[in-house]
Amino acid sequence: MSKQYLTSHTIDEAHITDIFSLAVTSNQIISASGSSSLKVHLTTDPDFPLHQTLERTHKLGCHHLATSKNGSKLASVGFDGKVTIWAFESDQWIEQGEIVDGNKAGEIWAIALSEDGQYFASTTYDGRVNVWDTNAERRKIREFETKGSYGMSIDLSLDGKYTASGHKNGGIYIFNNNTGRLLHSLPGHVKPIRSVAFSPGGKLLAAAGDAKIIALYDVASGEQVANLTGHGAWIFSLDWSNTGEYLLSGAFDGKAKVWSIDQRTCVATHTETDKTIWSVKWLPKIGKNEGFAIAGANRSISFYREATGG
Repeated sequence: MSKQYLTSHTIDEAHITDIFSLAVTSNQIISASGSSSLKVHLTTDPDFPLHQTLERTHKLGCHHLATSKNGSKLASVGFDGKVTIWAFESDQWIEQGEIVDGNKAGEIWAIALSEDGQYFASTTYDGRVNVWDTNAERRKIREFETKGSYGMSIDLSLDGKYTASGHKNGGIYIFNNNTGRLLHSLPGHVKPIRSVAFSPGGKLLAAAGDAKIIALYDVASGEQVANLTGHGAWIFSLDWSNTGEYLLSGAFDGKAKVWSIDQRTCVATHTETDKTIWSVKWLPKIGKNEGFAIAGANRSISFYREATGG
């Protein structure tokens, strides 16, 4: 069964350079690019108006954003190594402080925040995976070691129990945050893993990258339970719908796909551009209809909503 999504709006030239990352809250979408500022648009208005610009945040540009599920915290990391934690107060994002870990370029690459924003996870160029407490002193509380390959992607499970990382050598790891131990080293990949994402219930982990395949793993057992095939280019971004029924993916060739997890098949494909999609995100539901946003090398943010009446 296929699903139909229609373009509902496009913010043309949202940034002056490639848009590398999107993050969402219950009523906002935040975007980051090779330029120094972050932009915040409202998702509750069909025109997605600009609500706030965080000026000159990262002087060399920003490559990753992460928001907490409850919408209280935002993290941003720049190409210069600077990592900023933001708090949402009085309808505005306010800079709360920085995560400091030598802060060389690449020392902190991919990032994730826990549901309540208290915990911040990051990867490094030499394969380490770190977890921080964002409160008050913003101190490091966990440091996991892998086989030393560049950490290209990371995610925290919604319940905060697990951290997953994907690496340049194809390595995928799941760590237990409570015990501080490696839970699984997942087999089957030799090409870079550019995105990892836990399902909302935390039962599945999706991983994808240069193999052009999305692998699904059972978190409890570590077993691979499915391969989702259909992309013809490197996959850069994954995001689960709120219910966990669907998975969204974006690729190097400008194609975005929606996958049914029950059917293990692609139910929608959209080609907004032939330029790279760096980031994809599901949007909060409006009524019964789900929607998503995509952004990348064409410097625009495109919004899609599920077609009604069919």
